Amino acid sequence: MIKNLVDEPGGRKLHATRVPTLGGLGIFAGIIFAYTFFSATTGAQYNQYIISAMIVMFFIGLKDDLVDLTPSKKIIGQLVAALIIVLFGDIRMTSLYGILGIYSIPYLVSVVFSVLTILAIINAYNLIDGVDGLAAGIGAIASFTFGLWFYNYNEITLCILSFAVMSSLLAFLVYNFSPANIFMGDTGSLIIGLILAVLTIQFINLSFISPPDAFPFRSSPAMAVAILFIPIFDTLRVFIMRSIKGGSPFRADRNHIHHLLLDFGLSHREVAVIMYGVNMGIILLALFLRNISSLNLLYTICGIAVLLFGGLNILHFIFNRGPQRASERTS
Repeated sequence: MIKNLVDEPGGRKLHATRVPTLGGLGIFAGIIFAYTFFSATTGAQYNQYIISAMIVMFFIGLKDDLVDLTPSKKIIGQLVAALIIVLFGDIRMTSLYGILGIYSIPYLVSVVFSVLTILAIINAYNLIDGVDGLAAGIGAIASFTFGLWFYNYNEITLCILSFAVMSSLLAFLVYNFSPANIFMGDTGSLIIGLILAVLTIQFINLSFISPPDAFPFRSSPAMAVAILFIPIFDTLRVFIMRSIKGGSPFRADRNHIHHLLLDFGLSHREVAVIMYGVNMGIILLALFLRNISSLNLLYTICGIAVLLFGGLNILHFIFNRGPQRASERTS
């Protein structure tokens, strides 16, 4: 195909037939309609900037799905969207809330840190889109969790945005769950990653500004990490593994968690459901431990990630070495 309207099988691809890649068009349309329609009367100052940044991400993702943009052009587009959110929407991290003993941070540091956070979340979410239904399901779980929290804090505009994302992803998941009839492509993953980054920053900031008496949070930075557990730690793990092997951390390979699980003989559905369960389990654990300090909860989550993924690496190494050792003994 001259224009990449379908994803061809082969290479690192995990599907055996051509699959349309423009599911992100439907996701974008659903989110834009629901968010603009239901948030029109909320009067939030940042609405126009979130929508503007989403439109930038939409055209960057659409262009990449059609003709394959270079990584540098994609990063420039993501940077433009992030700057719209941070500089014009004033959605940014203003404090580390006691992590490493740091509270307030200067404006310039806040801008740089917030932009890097947005870029990191966008690309972390984009990288997990490798198994039917995985990215859509993880995005729906994260947006649903954020939506409940924003409703509890009476942040109606952000609640609407969260549930608009969740609803669009659940509708898309009907056609994306294995065997997938359509993929979200970069059009969908970049938009969802951007929105999750916005929700994450607002979640952290607002929980320290106006916590309700009925359900206070002391550890929202670590809770945000728990909500995005799979994208964050899968990306960190892959980058570390690539660096250990002496390669570029940005070079694509088959070393994501979903690839390892597939190597154990699990189906796409089984891999997706297992990773949904792990992410929801981490969220529930963080909710249970929400009253401990952010740093202690972050240590706990990181420790669980090391145990889970370290153990998976060891099992994968043993599993893959078995046939090789058998062939060595018979040679």
